[in-house]
Amino acid sequence: MVVSKKLMKVGPWGGAGGHPWDDGGHSGIRSITVSYDRSIDSISVEYDRDGLTVPGERHGGAGGTGNHTTQARTTSIKLSFPDEYLTTVSGHYSPIAHGGSPVIRSLAFRTNREAYGPFGVAEGTPFTFPVDGGVIVGFCGRSGWQLDAVGLYVAPLRPERMSDRVQQLGLSAYRAVWQRIGRPQQRHEPVEQLNGNAQIIHKT
Repeated sequence: MVVSKKLMKVGPWGGAGGHPWDDGGHSGIRSITVSYDRSIDSISVEYDRDGLTVPGERHGGAGGTGNHTTQARTTSIKLSFPDEYLTTVSGHYSPIAHGGSPVIRSLAFRTNREAYGPFGVAEGTPFTFPVDGGVIVGFCGRSGWQLDAVGLYVAPLRPERMSDRVQQLGLSAYRAVWQRIGRPQQRHEPVEQLNGNAQIIHKT
């Protein structure tokens, strides 16, 4: 099975605090690092883009739920990419203090092989997004001192075709050249806005 280049953006779940961020969609996820205590303090994701590792930025604070009185724990989940891929993200969101803005309180991840988490405190409004016949290939959301909200990029899986194998062989030769002279700059993909929270991205 291979990941389709047609992506859908779903979510976000959580509150309206912090600032928006968007890692975009990729061809896969290699690892996820989460810092957490009473809430999810931060998340960073290492992606794959056509065989190249793409390190993601850390989204959120330094830990301790913003008051520096507690020490956050950090867990790194390394997937056996490309054989292992992310299929479900779930969690909870609610305010930490009465009257405050909701933040992501917990996160859990499920792949086609394993379940990871939950991390944080499972309190508040639950959410879950399982992908049937597809794979999660990117994250977006809002963050400040904590992870305020989280959304996903999802792509369908399809059977591998002969053209995929030929293209992969071509990409291998292409990467071998760029490893000697430098990597090309990434280009931004066009985005088509749909109703609600969903967006479809077509890559050429």
